[in-house]
Amino acid sequence: MTDQPARRAAELLGQARRVVVFTGAGMSAESGVPTFRDALTGLWQRYDAQALATPEAFRADPALVWGWYEWRRHAVRLAHPNAGHRAVAAIQHRVPGTVLITQNVDDLHERAGSPAPVHLHGSLFAPRCSACARPAPVSDDAEGEPVDGRRVPPPRCAHCTAPVRPGVVWFGEALPGAALDAAVEAASSCDLLLTIGTSGLVYPAAEIPQVAARLGAAVVQVNPEETPLDGVAEVNLRGPAARVLPALVDAVWEGADG
Repeated sequence: MTDQPARRAAELLGQARRVVVFTGAGMSAESGVPTFRDALTGLWQRYDAQALATPEAFRADPALVWGWYEWRRHAVRLAHPNAGHRAVAAIQHRVPGTVLITQNVDDLHERAGSPAPVHLHGSLFAPRCSACARPAPVSDDAEGEPVDGRRVPPPRCAHCTAPVRPGVVWFGEALPGAALDAAVEAASSCDLLLTIGTSGLVYPAAEIPQVAARLGAAVVQVNPEETPLDGVAEVNLRGPAARVLPALVDAVWEGADG
């Protein structure tokens, strides 16, 4: 890392004692996980992804919506954590108490070695009852999932027999209170926040880096493109997380794992 922004980012990370890492869809996209902005294929090309991710859609056609989320979960299982995910885990190892906050609903951070990420938008791997909210088991995908997708009636809750729903936050729903409280608390008390692969457009999650900046923390953004967070960040590192983050970790810790 030889340019001035990269050197400044390494300096900030090397000095930080309370770090927050905040990740968005761009992080998972580098592992091949489709985003809401990607064109859908197969059965799903007839539908608007955002229209499928609503409580109204689930009530109107639960088999269609559950089938779409089964397809998404299977796609995640075929993906692998990238070097950016592993670099985040390395930062957590090197700076004890680092809090990872993610807008992503996959499990790639966990599979890369990050303990207990704060999932602001829920998880594909935490389905729950649509009525009583009790956790439901995740199928093991023993039969696989058709490439083009399929309609699948959702399982029933073992407690109340209501349909099980995906454990994600749909459009029009509030973020889970405990996750949002944990994220705001971490952002309020950190001295460095790394925002990685997020558009800065999805609220209230996009407020998290702004909370940190308002309370005096340095914000370093890693993103190939300009975002509304450019003006919030002290340092903007242009490039994919899988390239920028390992270089940042190496610059600070001289070849640390990640």
